[in-house]
Amino acid sequence: MGRDRVDAVELPPTTGGHRVKAWTTLVEPRELLPRLGDEGLVVIDASADLGSPGAARARFLQAHVPGARHADLDHDLSDHRLRGQGRHPWPAAGDFEGRLAEWGIAPEHQVVVYDAADGALAAARLWWMLHVLGHQRVAVLDGGWNAWRAESLPVASGEARPRERIDHPPGRAFDDSRLFDAGDVQAHLDRGGMLVDARAAERFRGEVEPLDRVAGHVPGAVNRPYALNLHQGRFKPAGTLRDEFRSLLGDTPPGDVVVMCGSGVTACHHLLAMAHAGLHGAGLFTGSWSGWIEDPSRPVATGD
Repeated sequence: MGRDRVDAVELPPTTGGHRVKAWTTLVEPRELLPRLGDEGLVVIDASADLGSPGAARARFLQAHVPGARHADLDHDLSDHRLRGQGRHPWPAAGDFEGRLAEWGIAPEHQVVVYDAADGALAAARLWWMLHVLGHQRVAVLDGGWNAWRAESLPVASGEARPRERIDHPPGRAFDDSRLFDAGDVQAHLDRGGMLVDARAAERFRGEVEPLDRVAGHVPGAVNRPYALNLHQGRFKPAGTLRDEFRSLLGDTPPGDVVVMCGSGVTACHHLLAMAHAGLHGAGLFTGSWSGWIEDPSRPVATGD
């Protein structure tokens, strides 16, 4: 399929004074290859395995994009000390900044994230976390690890060479206007906003539920499975995604859209697809379905 690109932009020079193309949504494997080893580039493997803790890291140590370091969905991108906020509670900005410091990521660095599931677990989540923290130079590797291997590109094993820890200036915070809890979502629906659920159709309808104790969906939500953003494991062209989302949204502007999934992970795939399509401003229900059902008094819908 042809690709019309809206995700490579010119940003101000890095601290080294070099003006390079910044990737802000997606980057192709062969675009990334010649930049490997640049001091201004940080590659993160965010592969996850919901059913087997530690398995994704073990696979990372066996093989990964050269220079990449590993981000763990549960330990680095969630805060399980929090209760009532779903299976992957959104961490505090300060804690996330600490992780970025450990990984040697400063605001001027280009970050490229990938996983082994076409961006759905949990590369798009990390992309979104950086995005709402105000980090501009961050993109997801289109096709992820599978695309990298399919093109027979170089791989490495073991731990990456440590980067120098970078302490960030205080004051950066997540853009809370783009992050919604259950109460915010209900108020959003009450005032006519749209809620888009990225789970598979059978989970949305409540026919199956492999992960959460209650099946169904938030009343008033509409369904678009995240897999519809892809064609043969790659994101569809920007124009195609733009047409598909506009058909779904109708007259609703992107800024009046909140996306959700099971636990606030795969929903970020929609946020990435919309950004790639030039549709900016949507928000995330961070707790998503697993957070919604934490309170048994909240209503549950089934069917279409």
